[in-house]
Amino acid sequence: MDLGLTDAAAVVVGGSRGMGLATARCLADEGARVAVLGRSRPDLDDAVEDLTHRGSPDAIGLVADVRDADEIAAAFAELGQRWHGELNVLVNTVGPTVQGRFDILTDDQWLAAVEDGVLSMVRSVRGALPLLRKAEWARIVNFSAHSTQRQSIPLAAYTAAKAMVTSASKNLSLLLAEDEILVNVVSPGTFVTPALVDWAHSVGVESDDPYRLMAEISKHYGHPAQLPRAGRPEEIGPVVAFLASRRNSYMTGANVNVDGGSDFT
Repeated sequence: MDLGLTDAAAVVVGGSRGMGLATARCLADEGARVAVLGRSRPDLDDAVEDLTHRGSPDAIGLVADVRDADEIAAAFAELGQRWHGELNVLVNTVGPTVQGRFDILTDDQWLAAVEDGVLSMVRSVRGALPLLRKAEWARIVNFSAHSTQRQSIPLAAYTAAKAMVTSASKNLSLLLAEDEILVNVVSPGTFVTPALVDWAHSVGVESDDPYRLMAEISKHYGHPAQLPRAGRPEEIGPVVAFLASRRNSYMTGANVNVDGGSDFT
């Protein structure tokens, strides 16, 4: 299926690792011009080299801290100059890293979750919106989490921040409907990302096997999926690529679960 992404200008915020990189790869495979934003220059350089060997020969990696409004604004200003003021696709994958129970989290930890998980998206949309509005067609895809529908005690602030992303995205879809800019959310379940592997190491599991990691997640948090394994990042990329494409022409304000099976609707 041709997704109509050839030569589309696409930005993946948090696109140098994990599910963000998997998404950027899918967009590049479809022929899009892809830029990835992140904080680590080495990770960005590796991502750009990878994307360049795929379908995005002019891939761009820009260092920008999503917690710094000026850096995000500057990154999108640079992209506007490179891409003649237009942008077709914005994907926000950045999320908070704060963990802890509701009754022990500090004010600073709650604020950090909102800063990393919500304002990162807000700043990126703010920077991208003038470019998206100038394009012939445009899509926004924001990452939430299936934990907003299946609560876990140690993820109180993380889940609250992701719920804010889902709600704000729905509001944004209403705002941008008259511009025919489609806004959707994906809610990943348990995926084999660098963050998950690091967590597994912290509890004594030296493995990136999706079955072994799901077993460990089940032990600590309860089994979160019908399938017996964690997802692989490359399994979410095609879902995001469709939502971000011209093929998706009438789906907006939706929350798509990519979680290995659940009873969420």
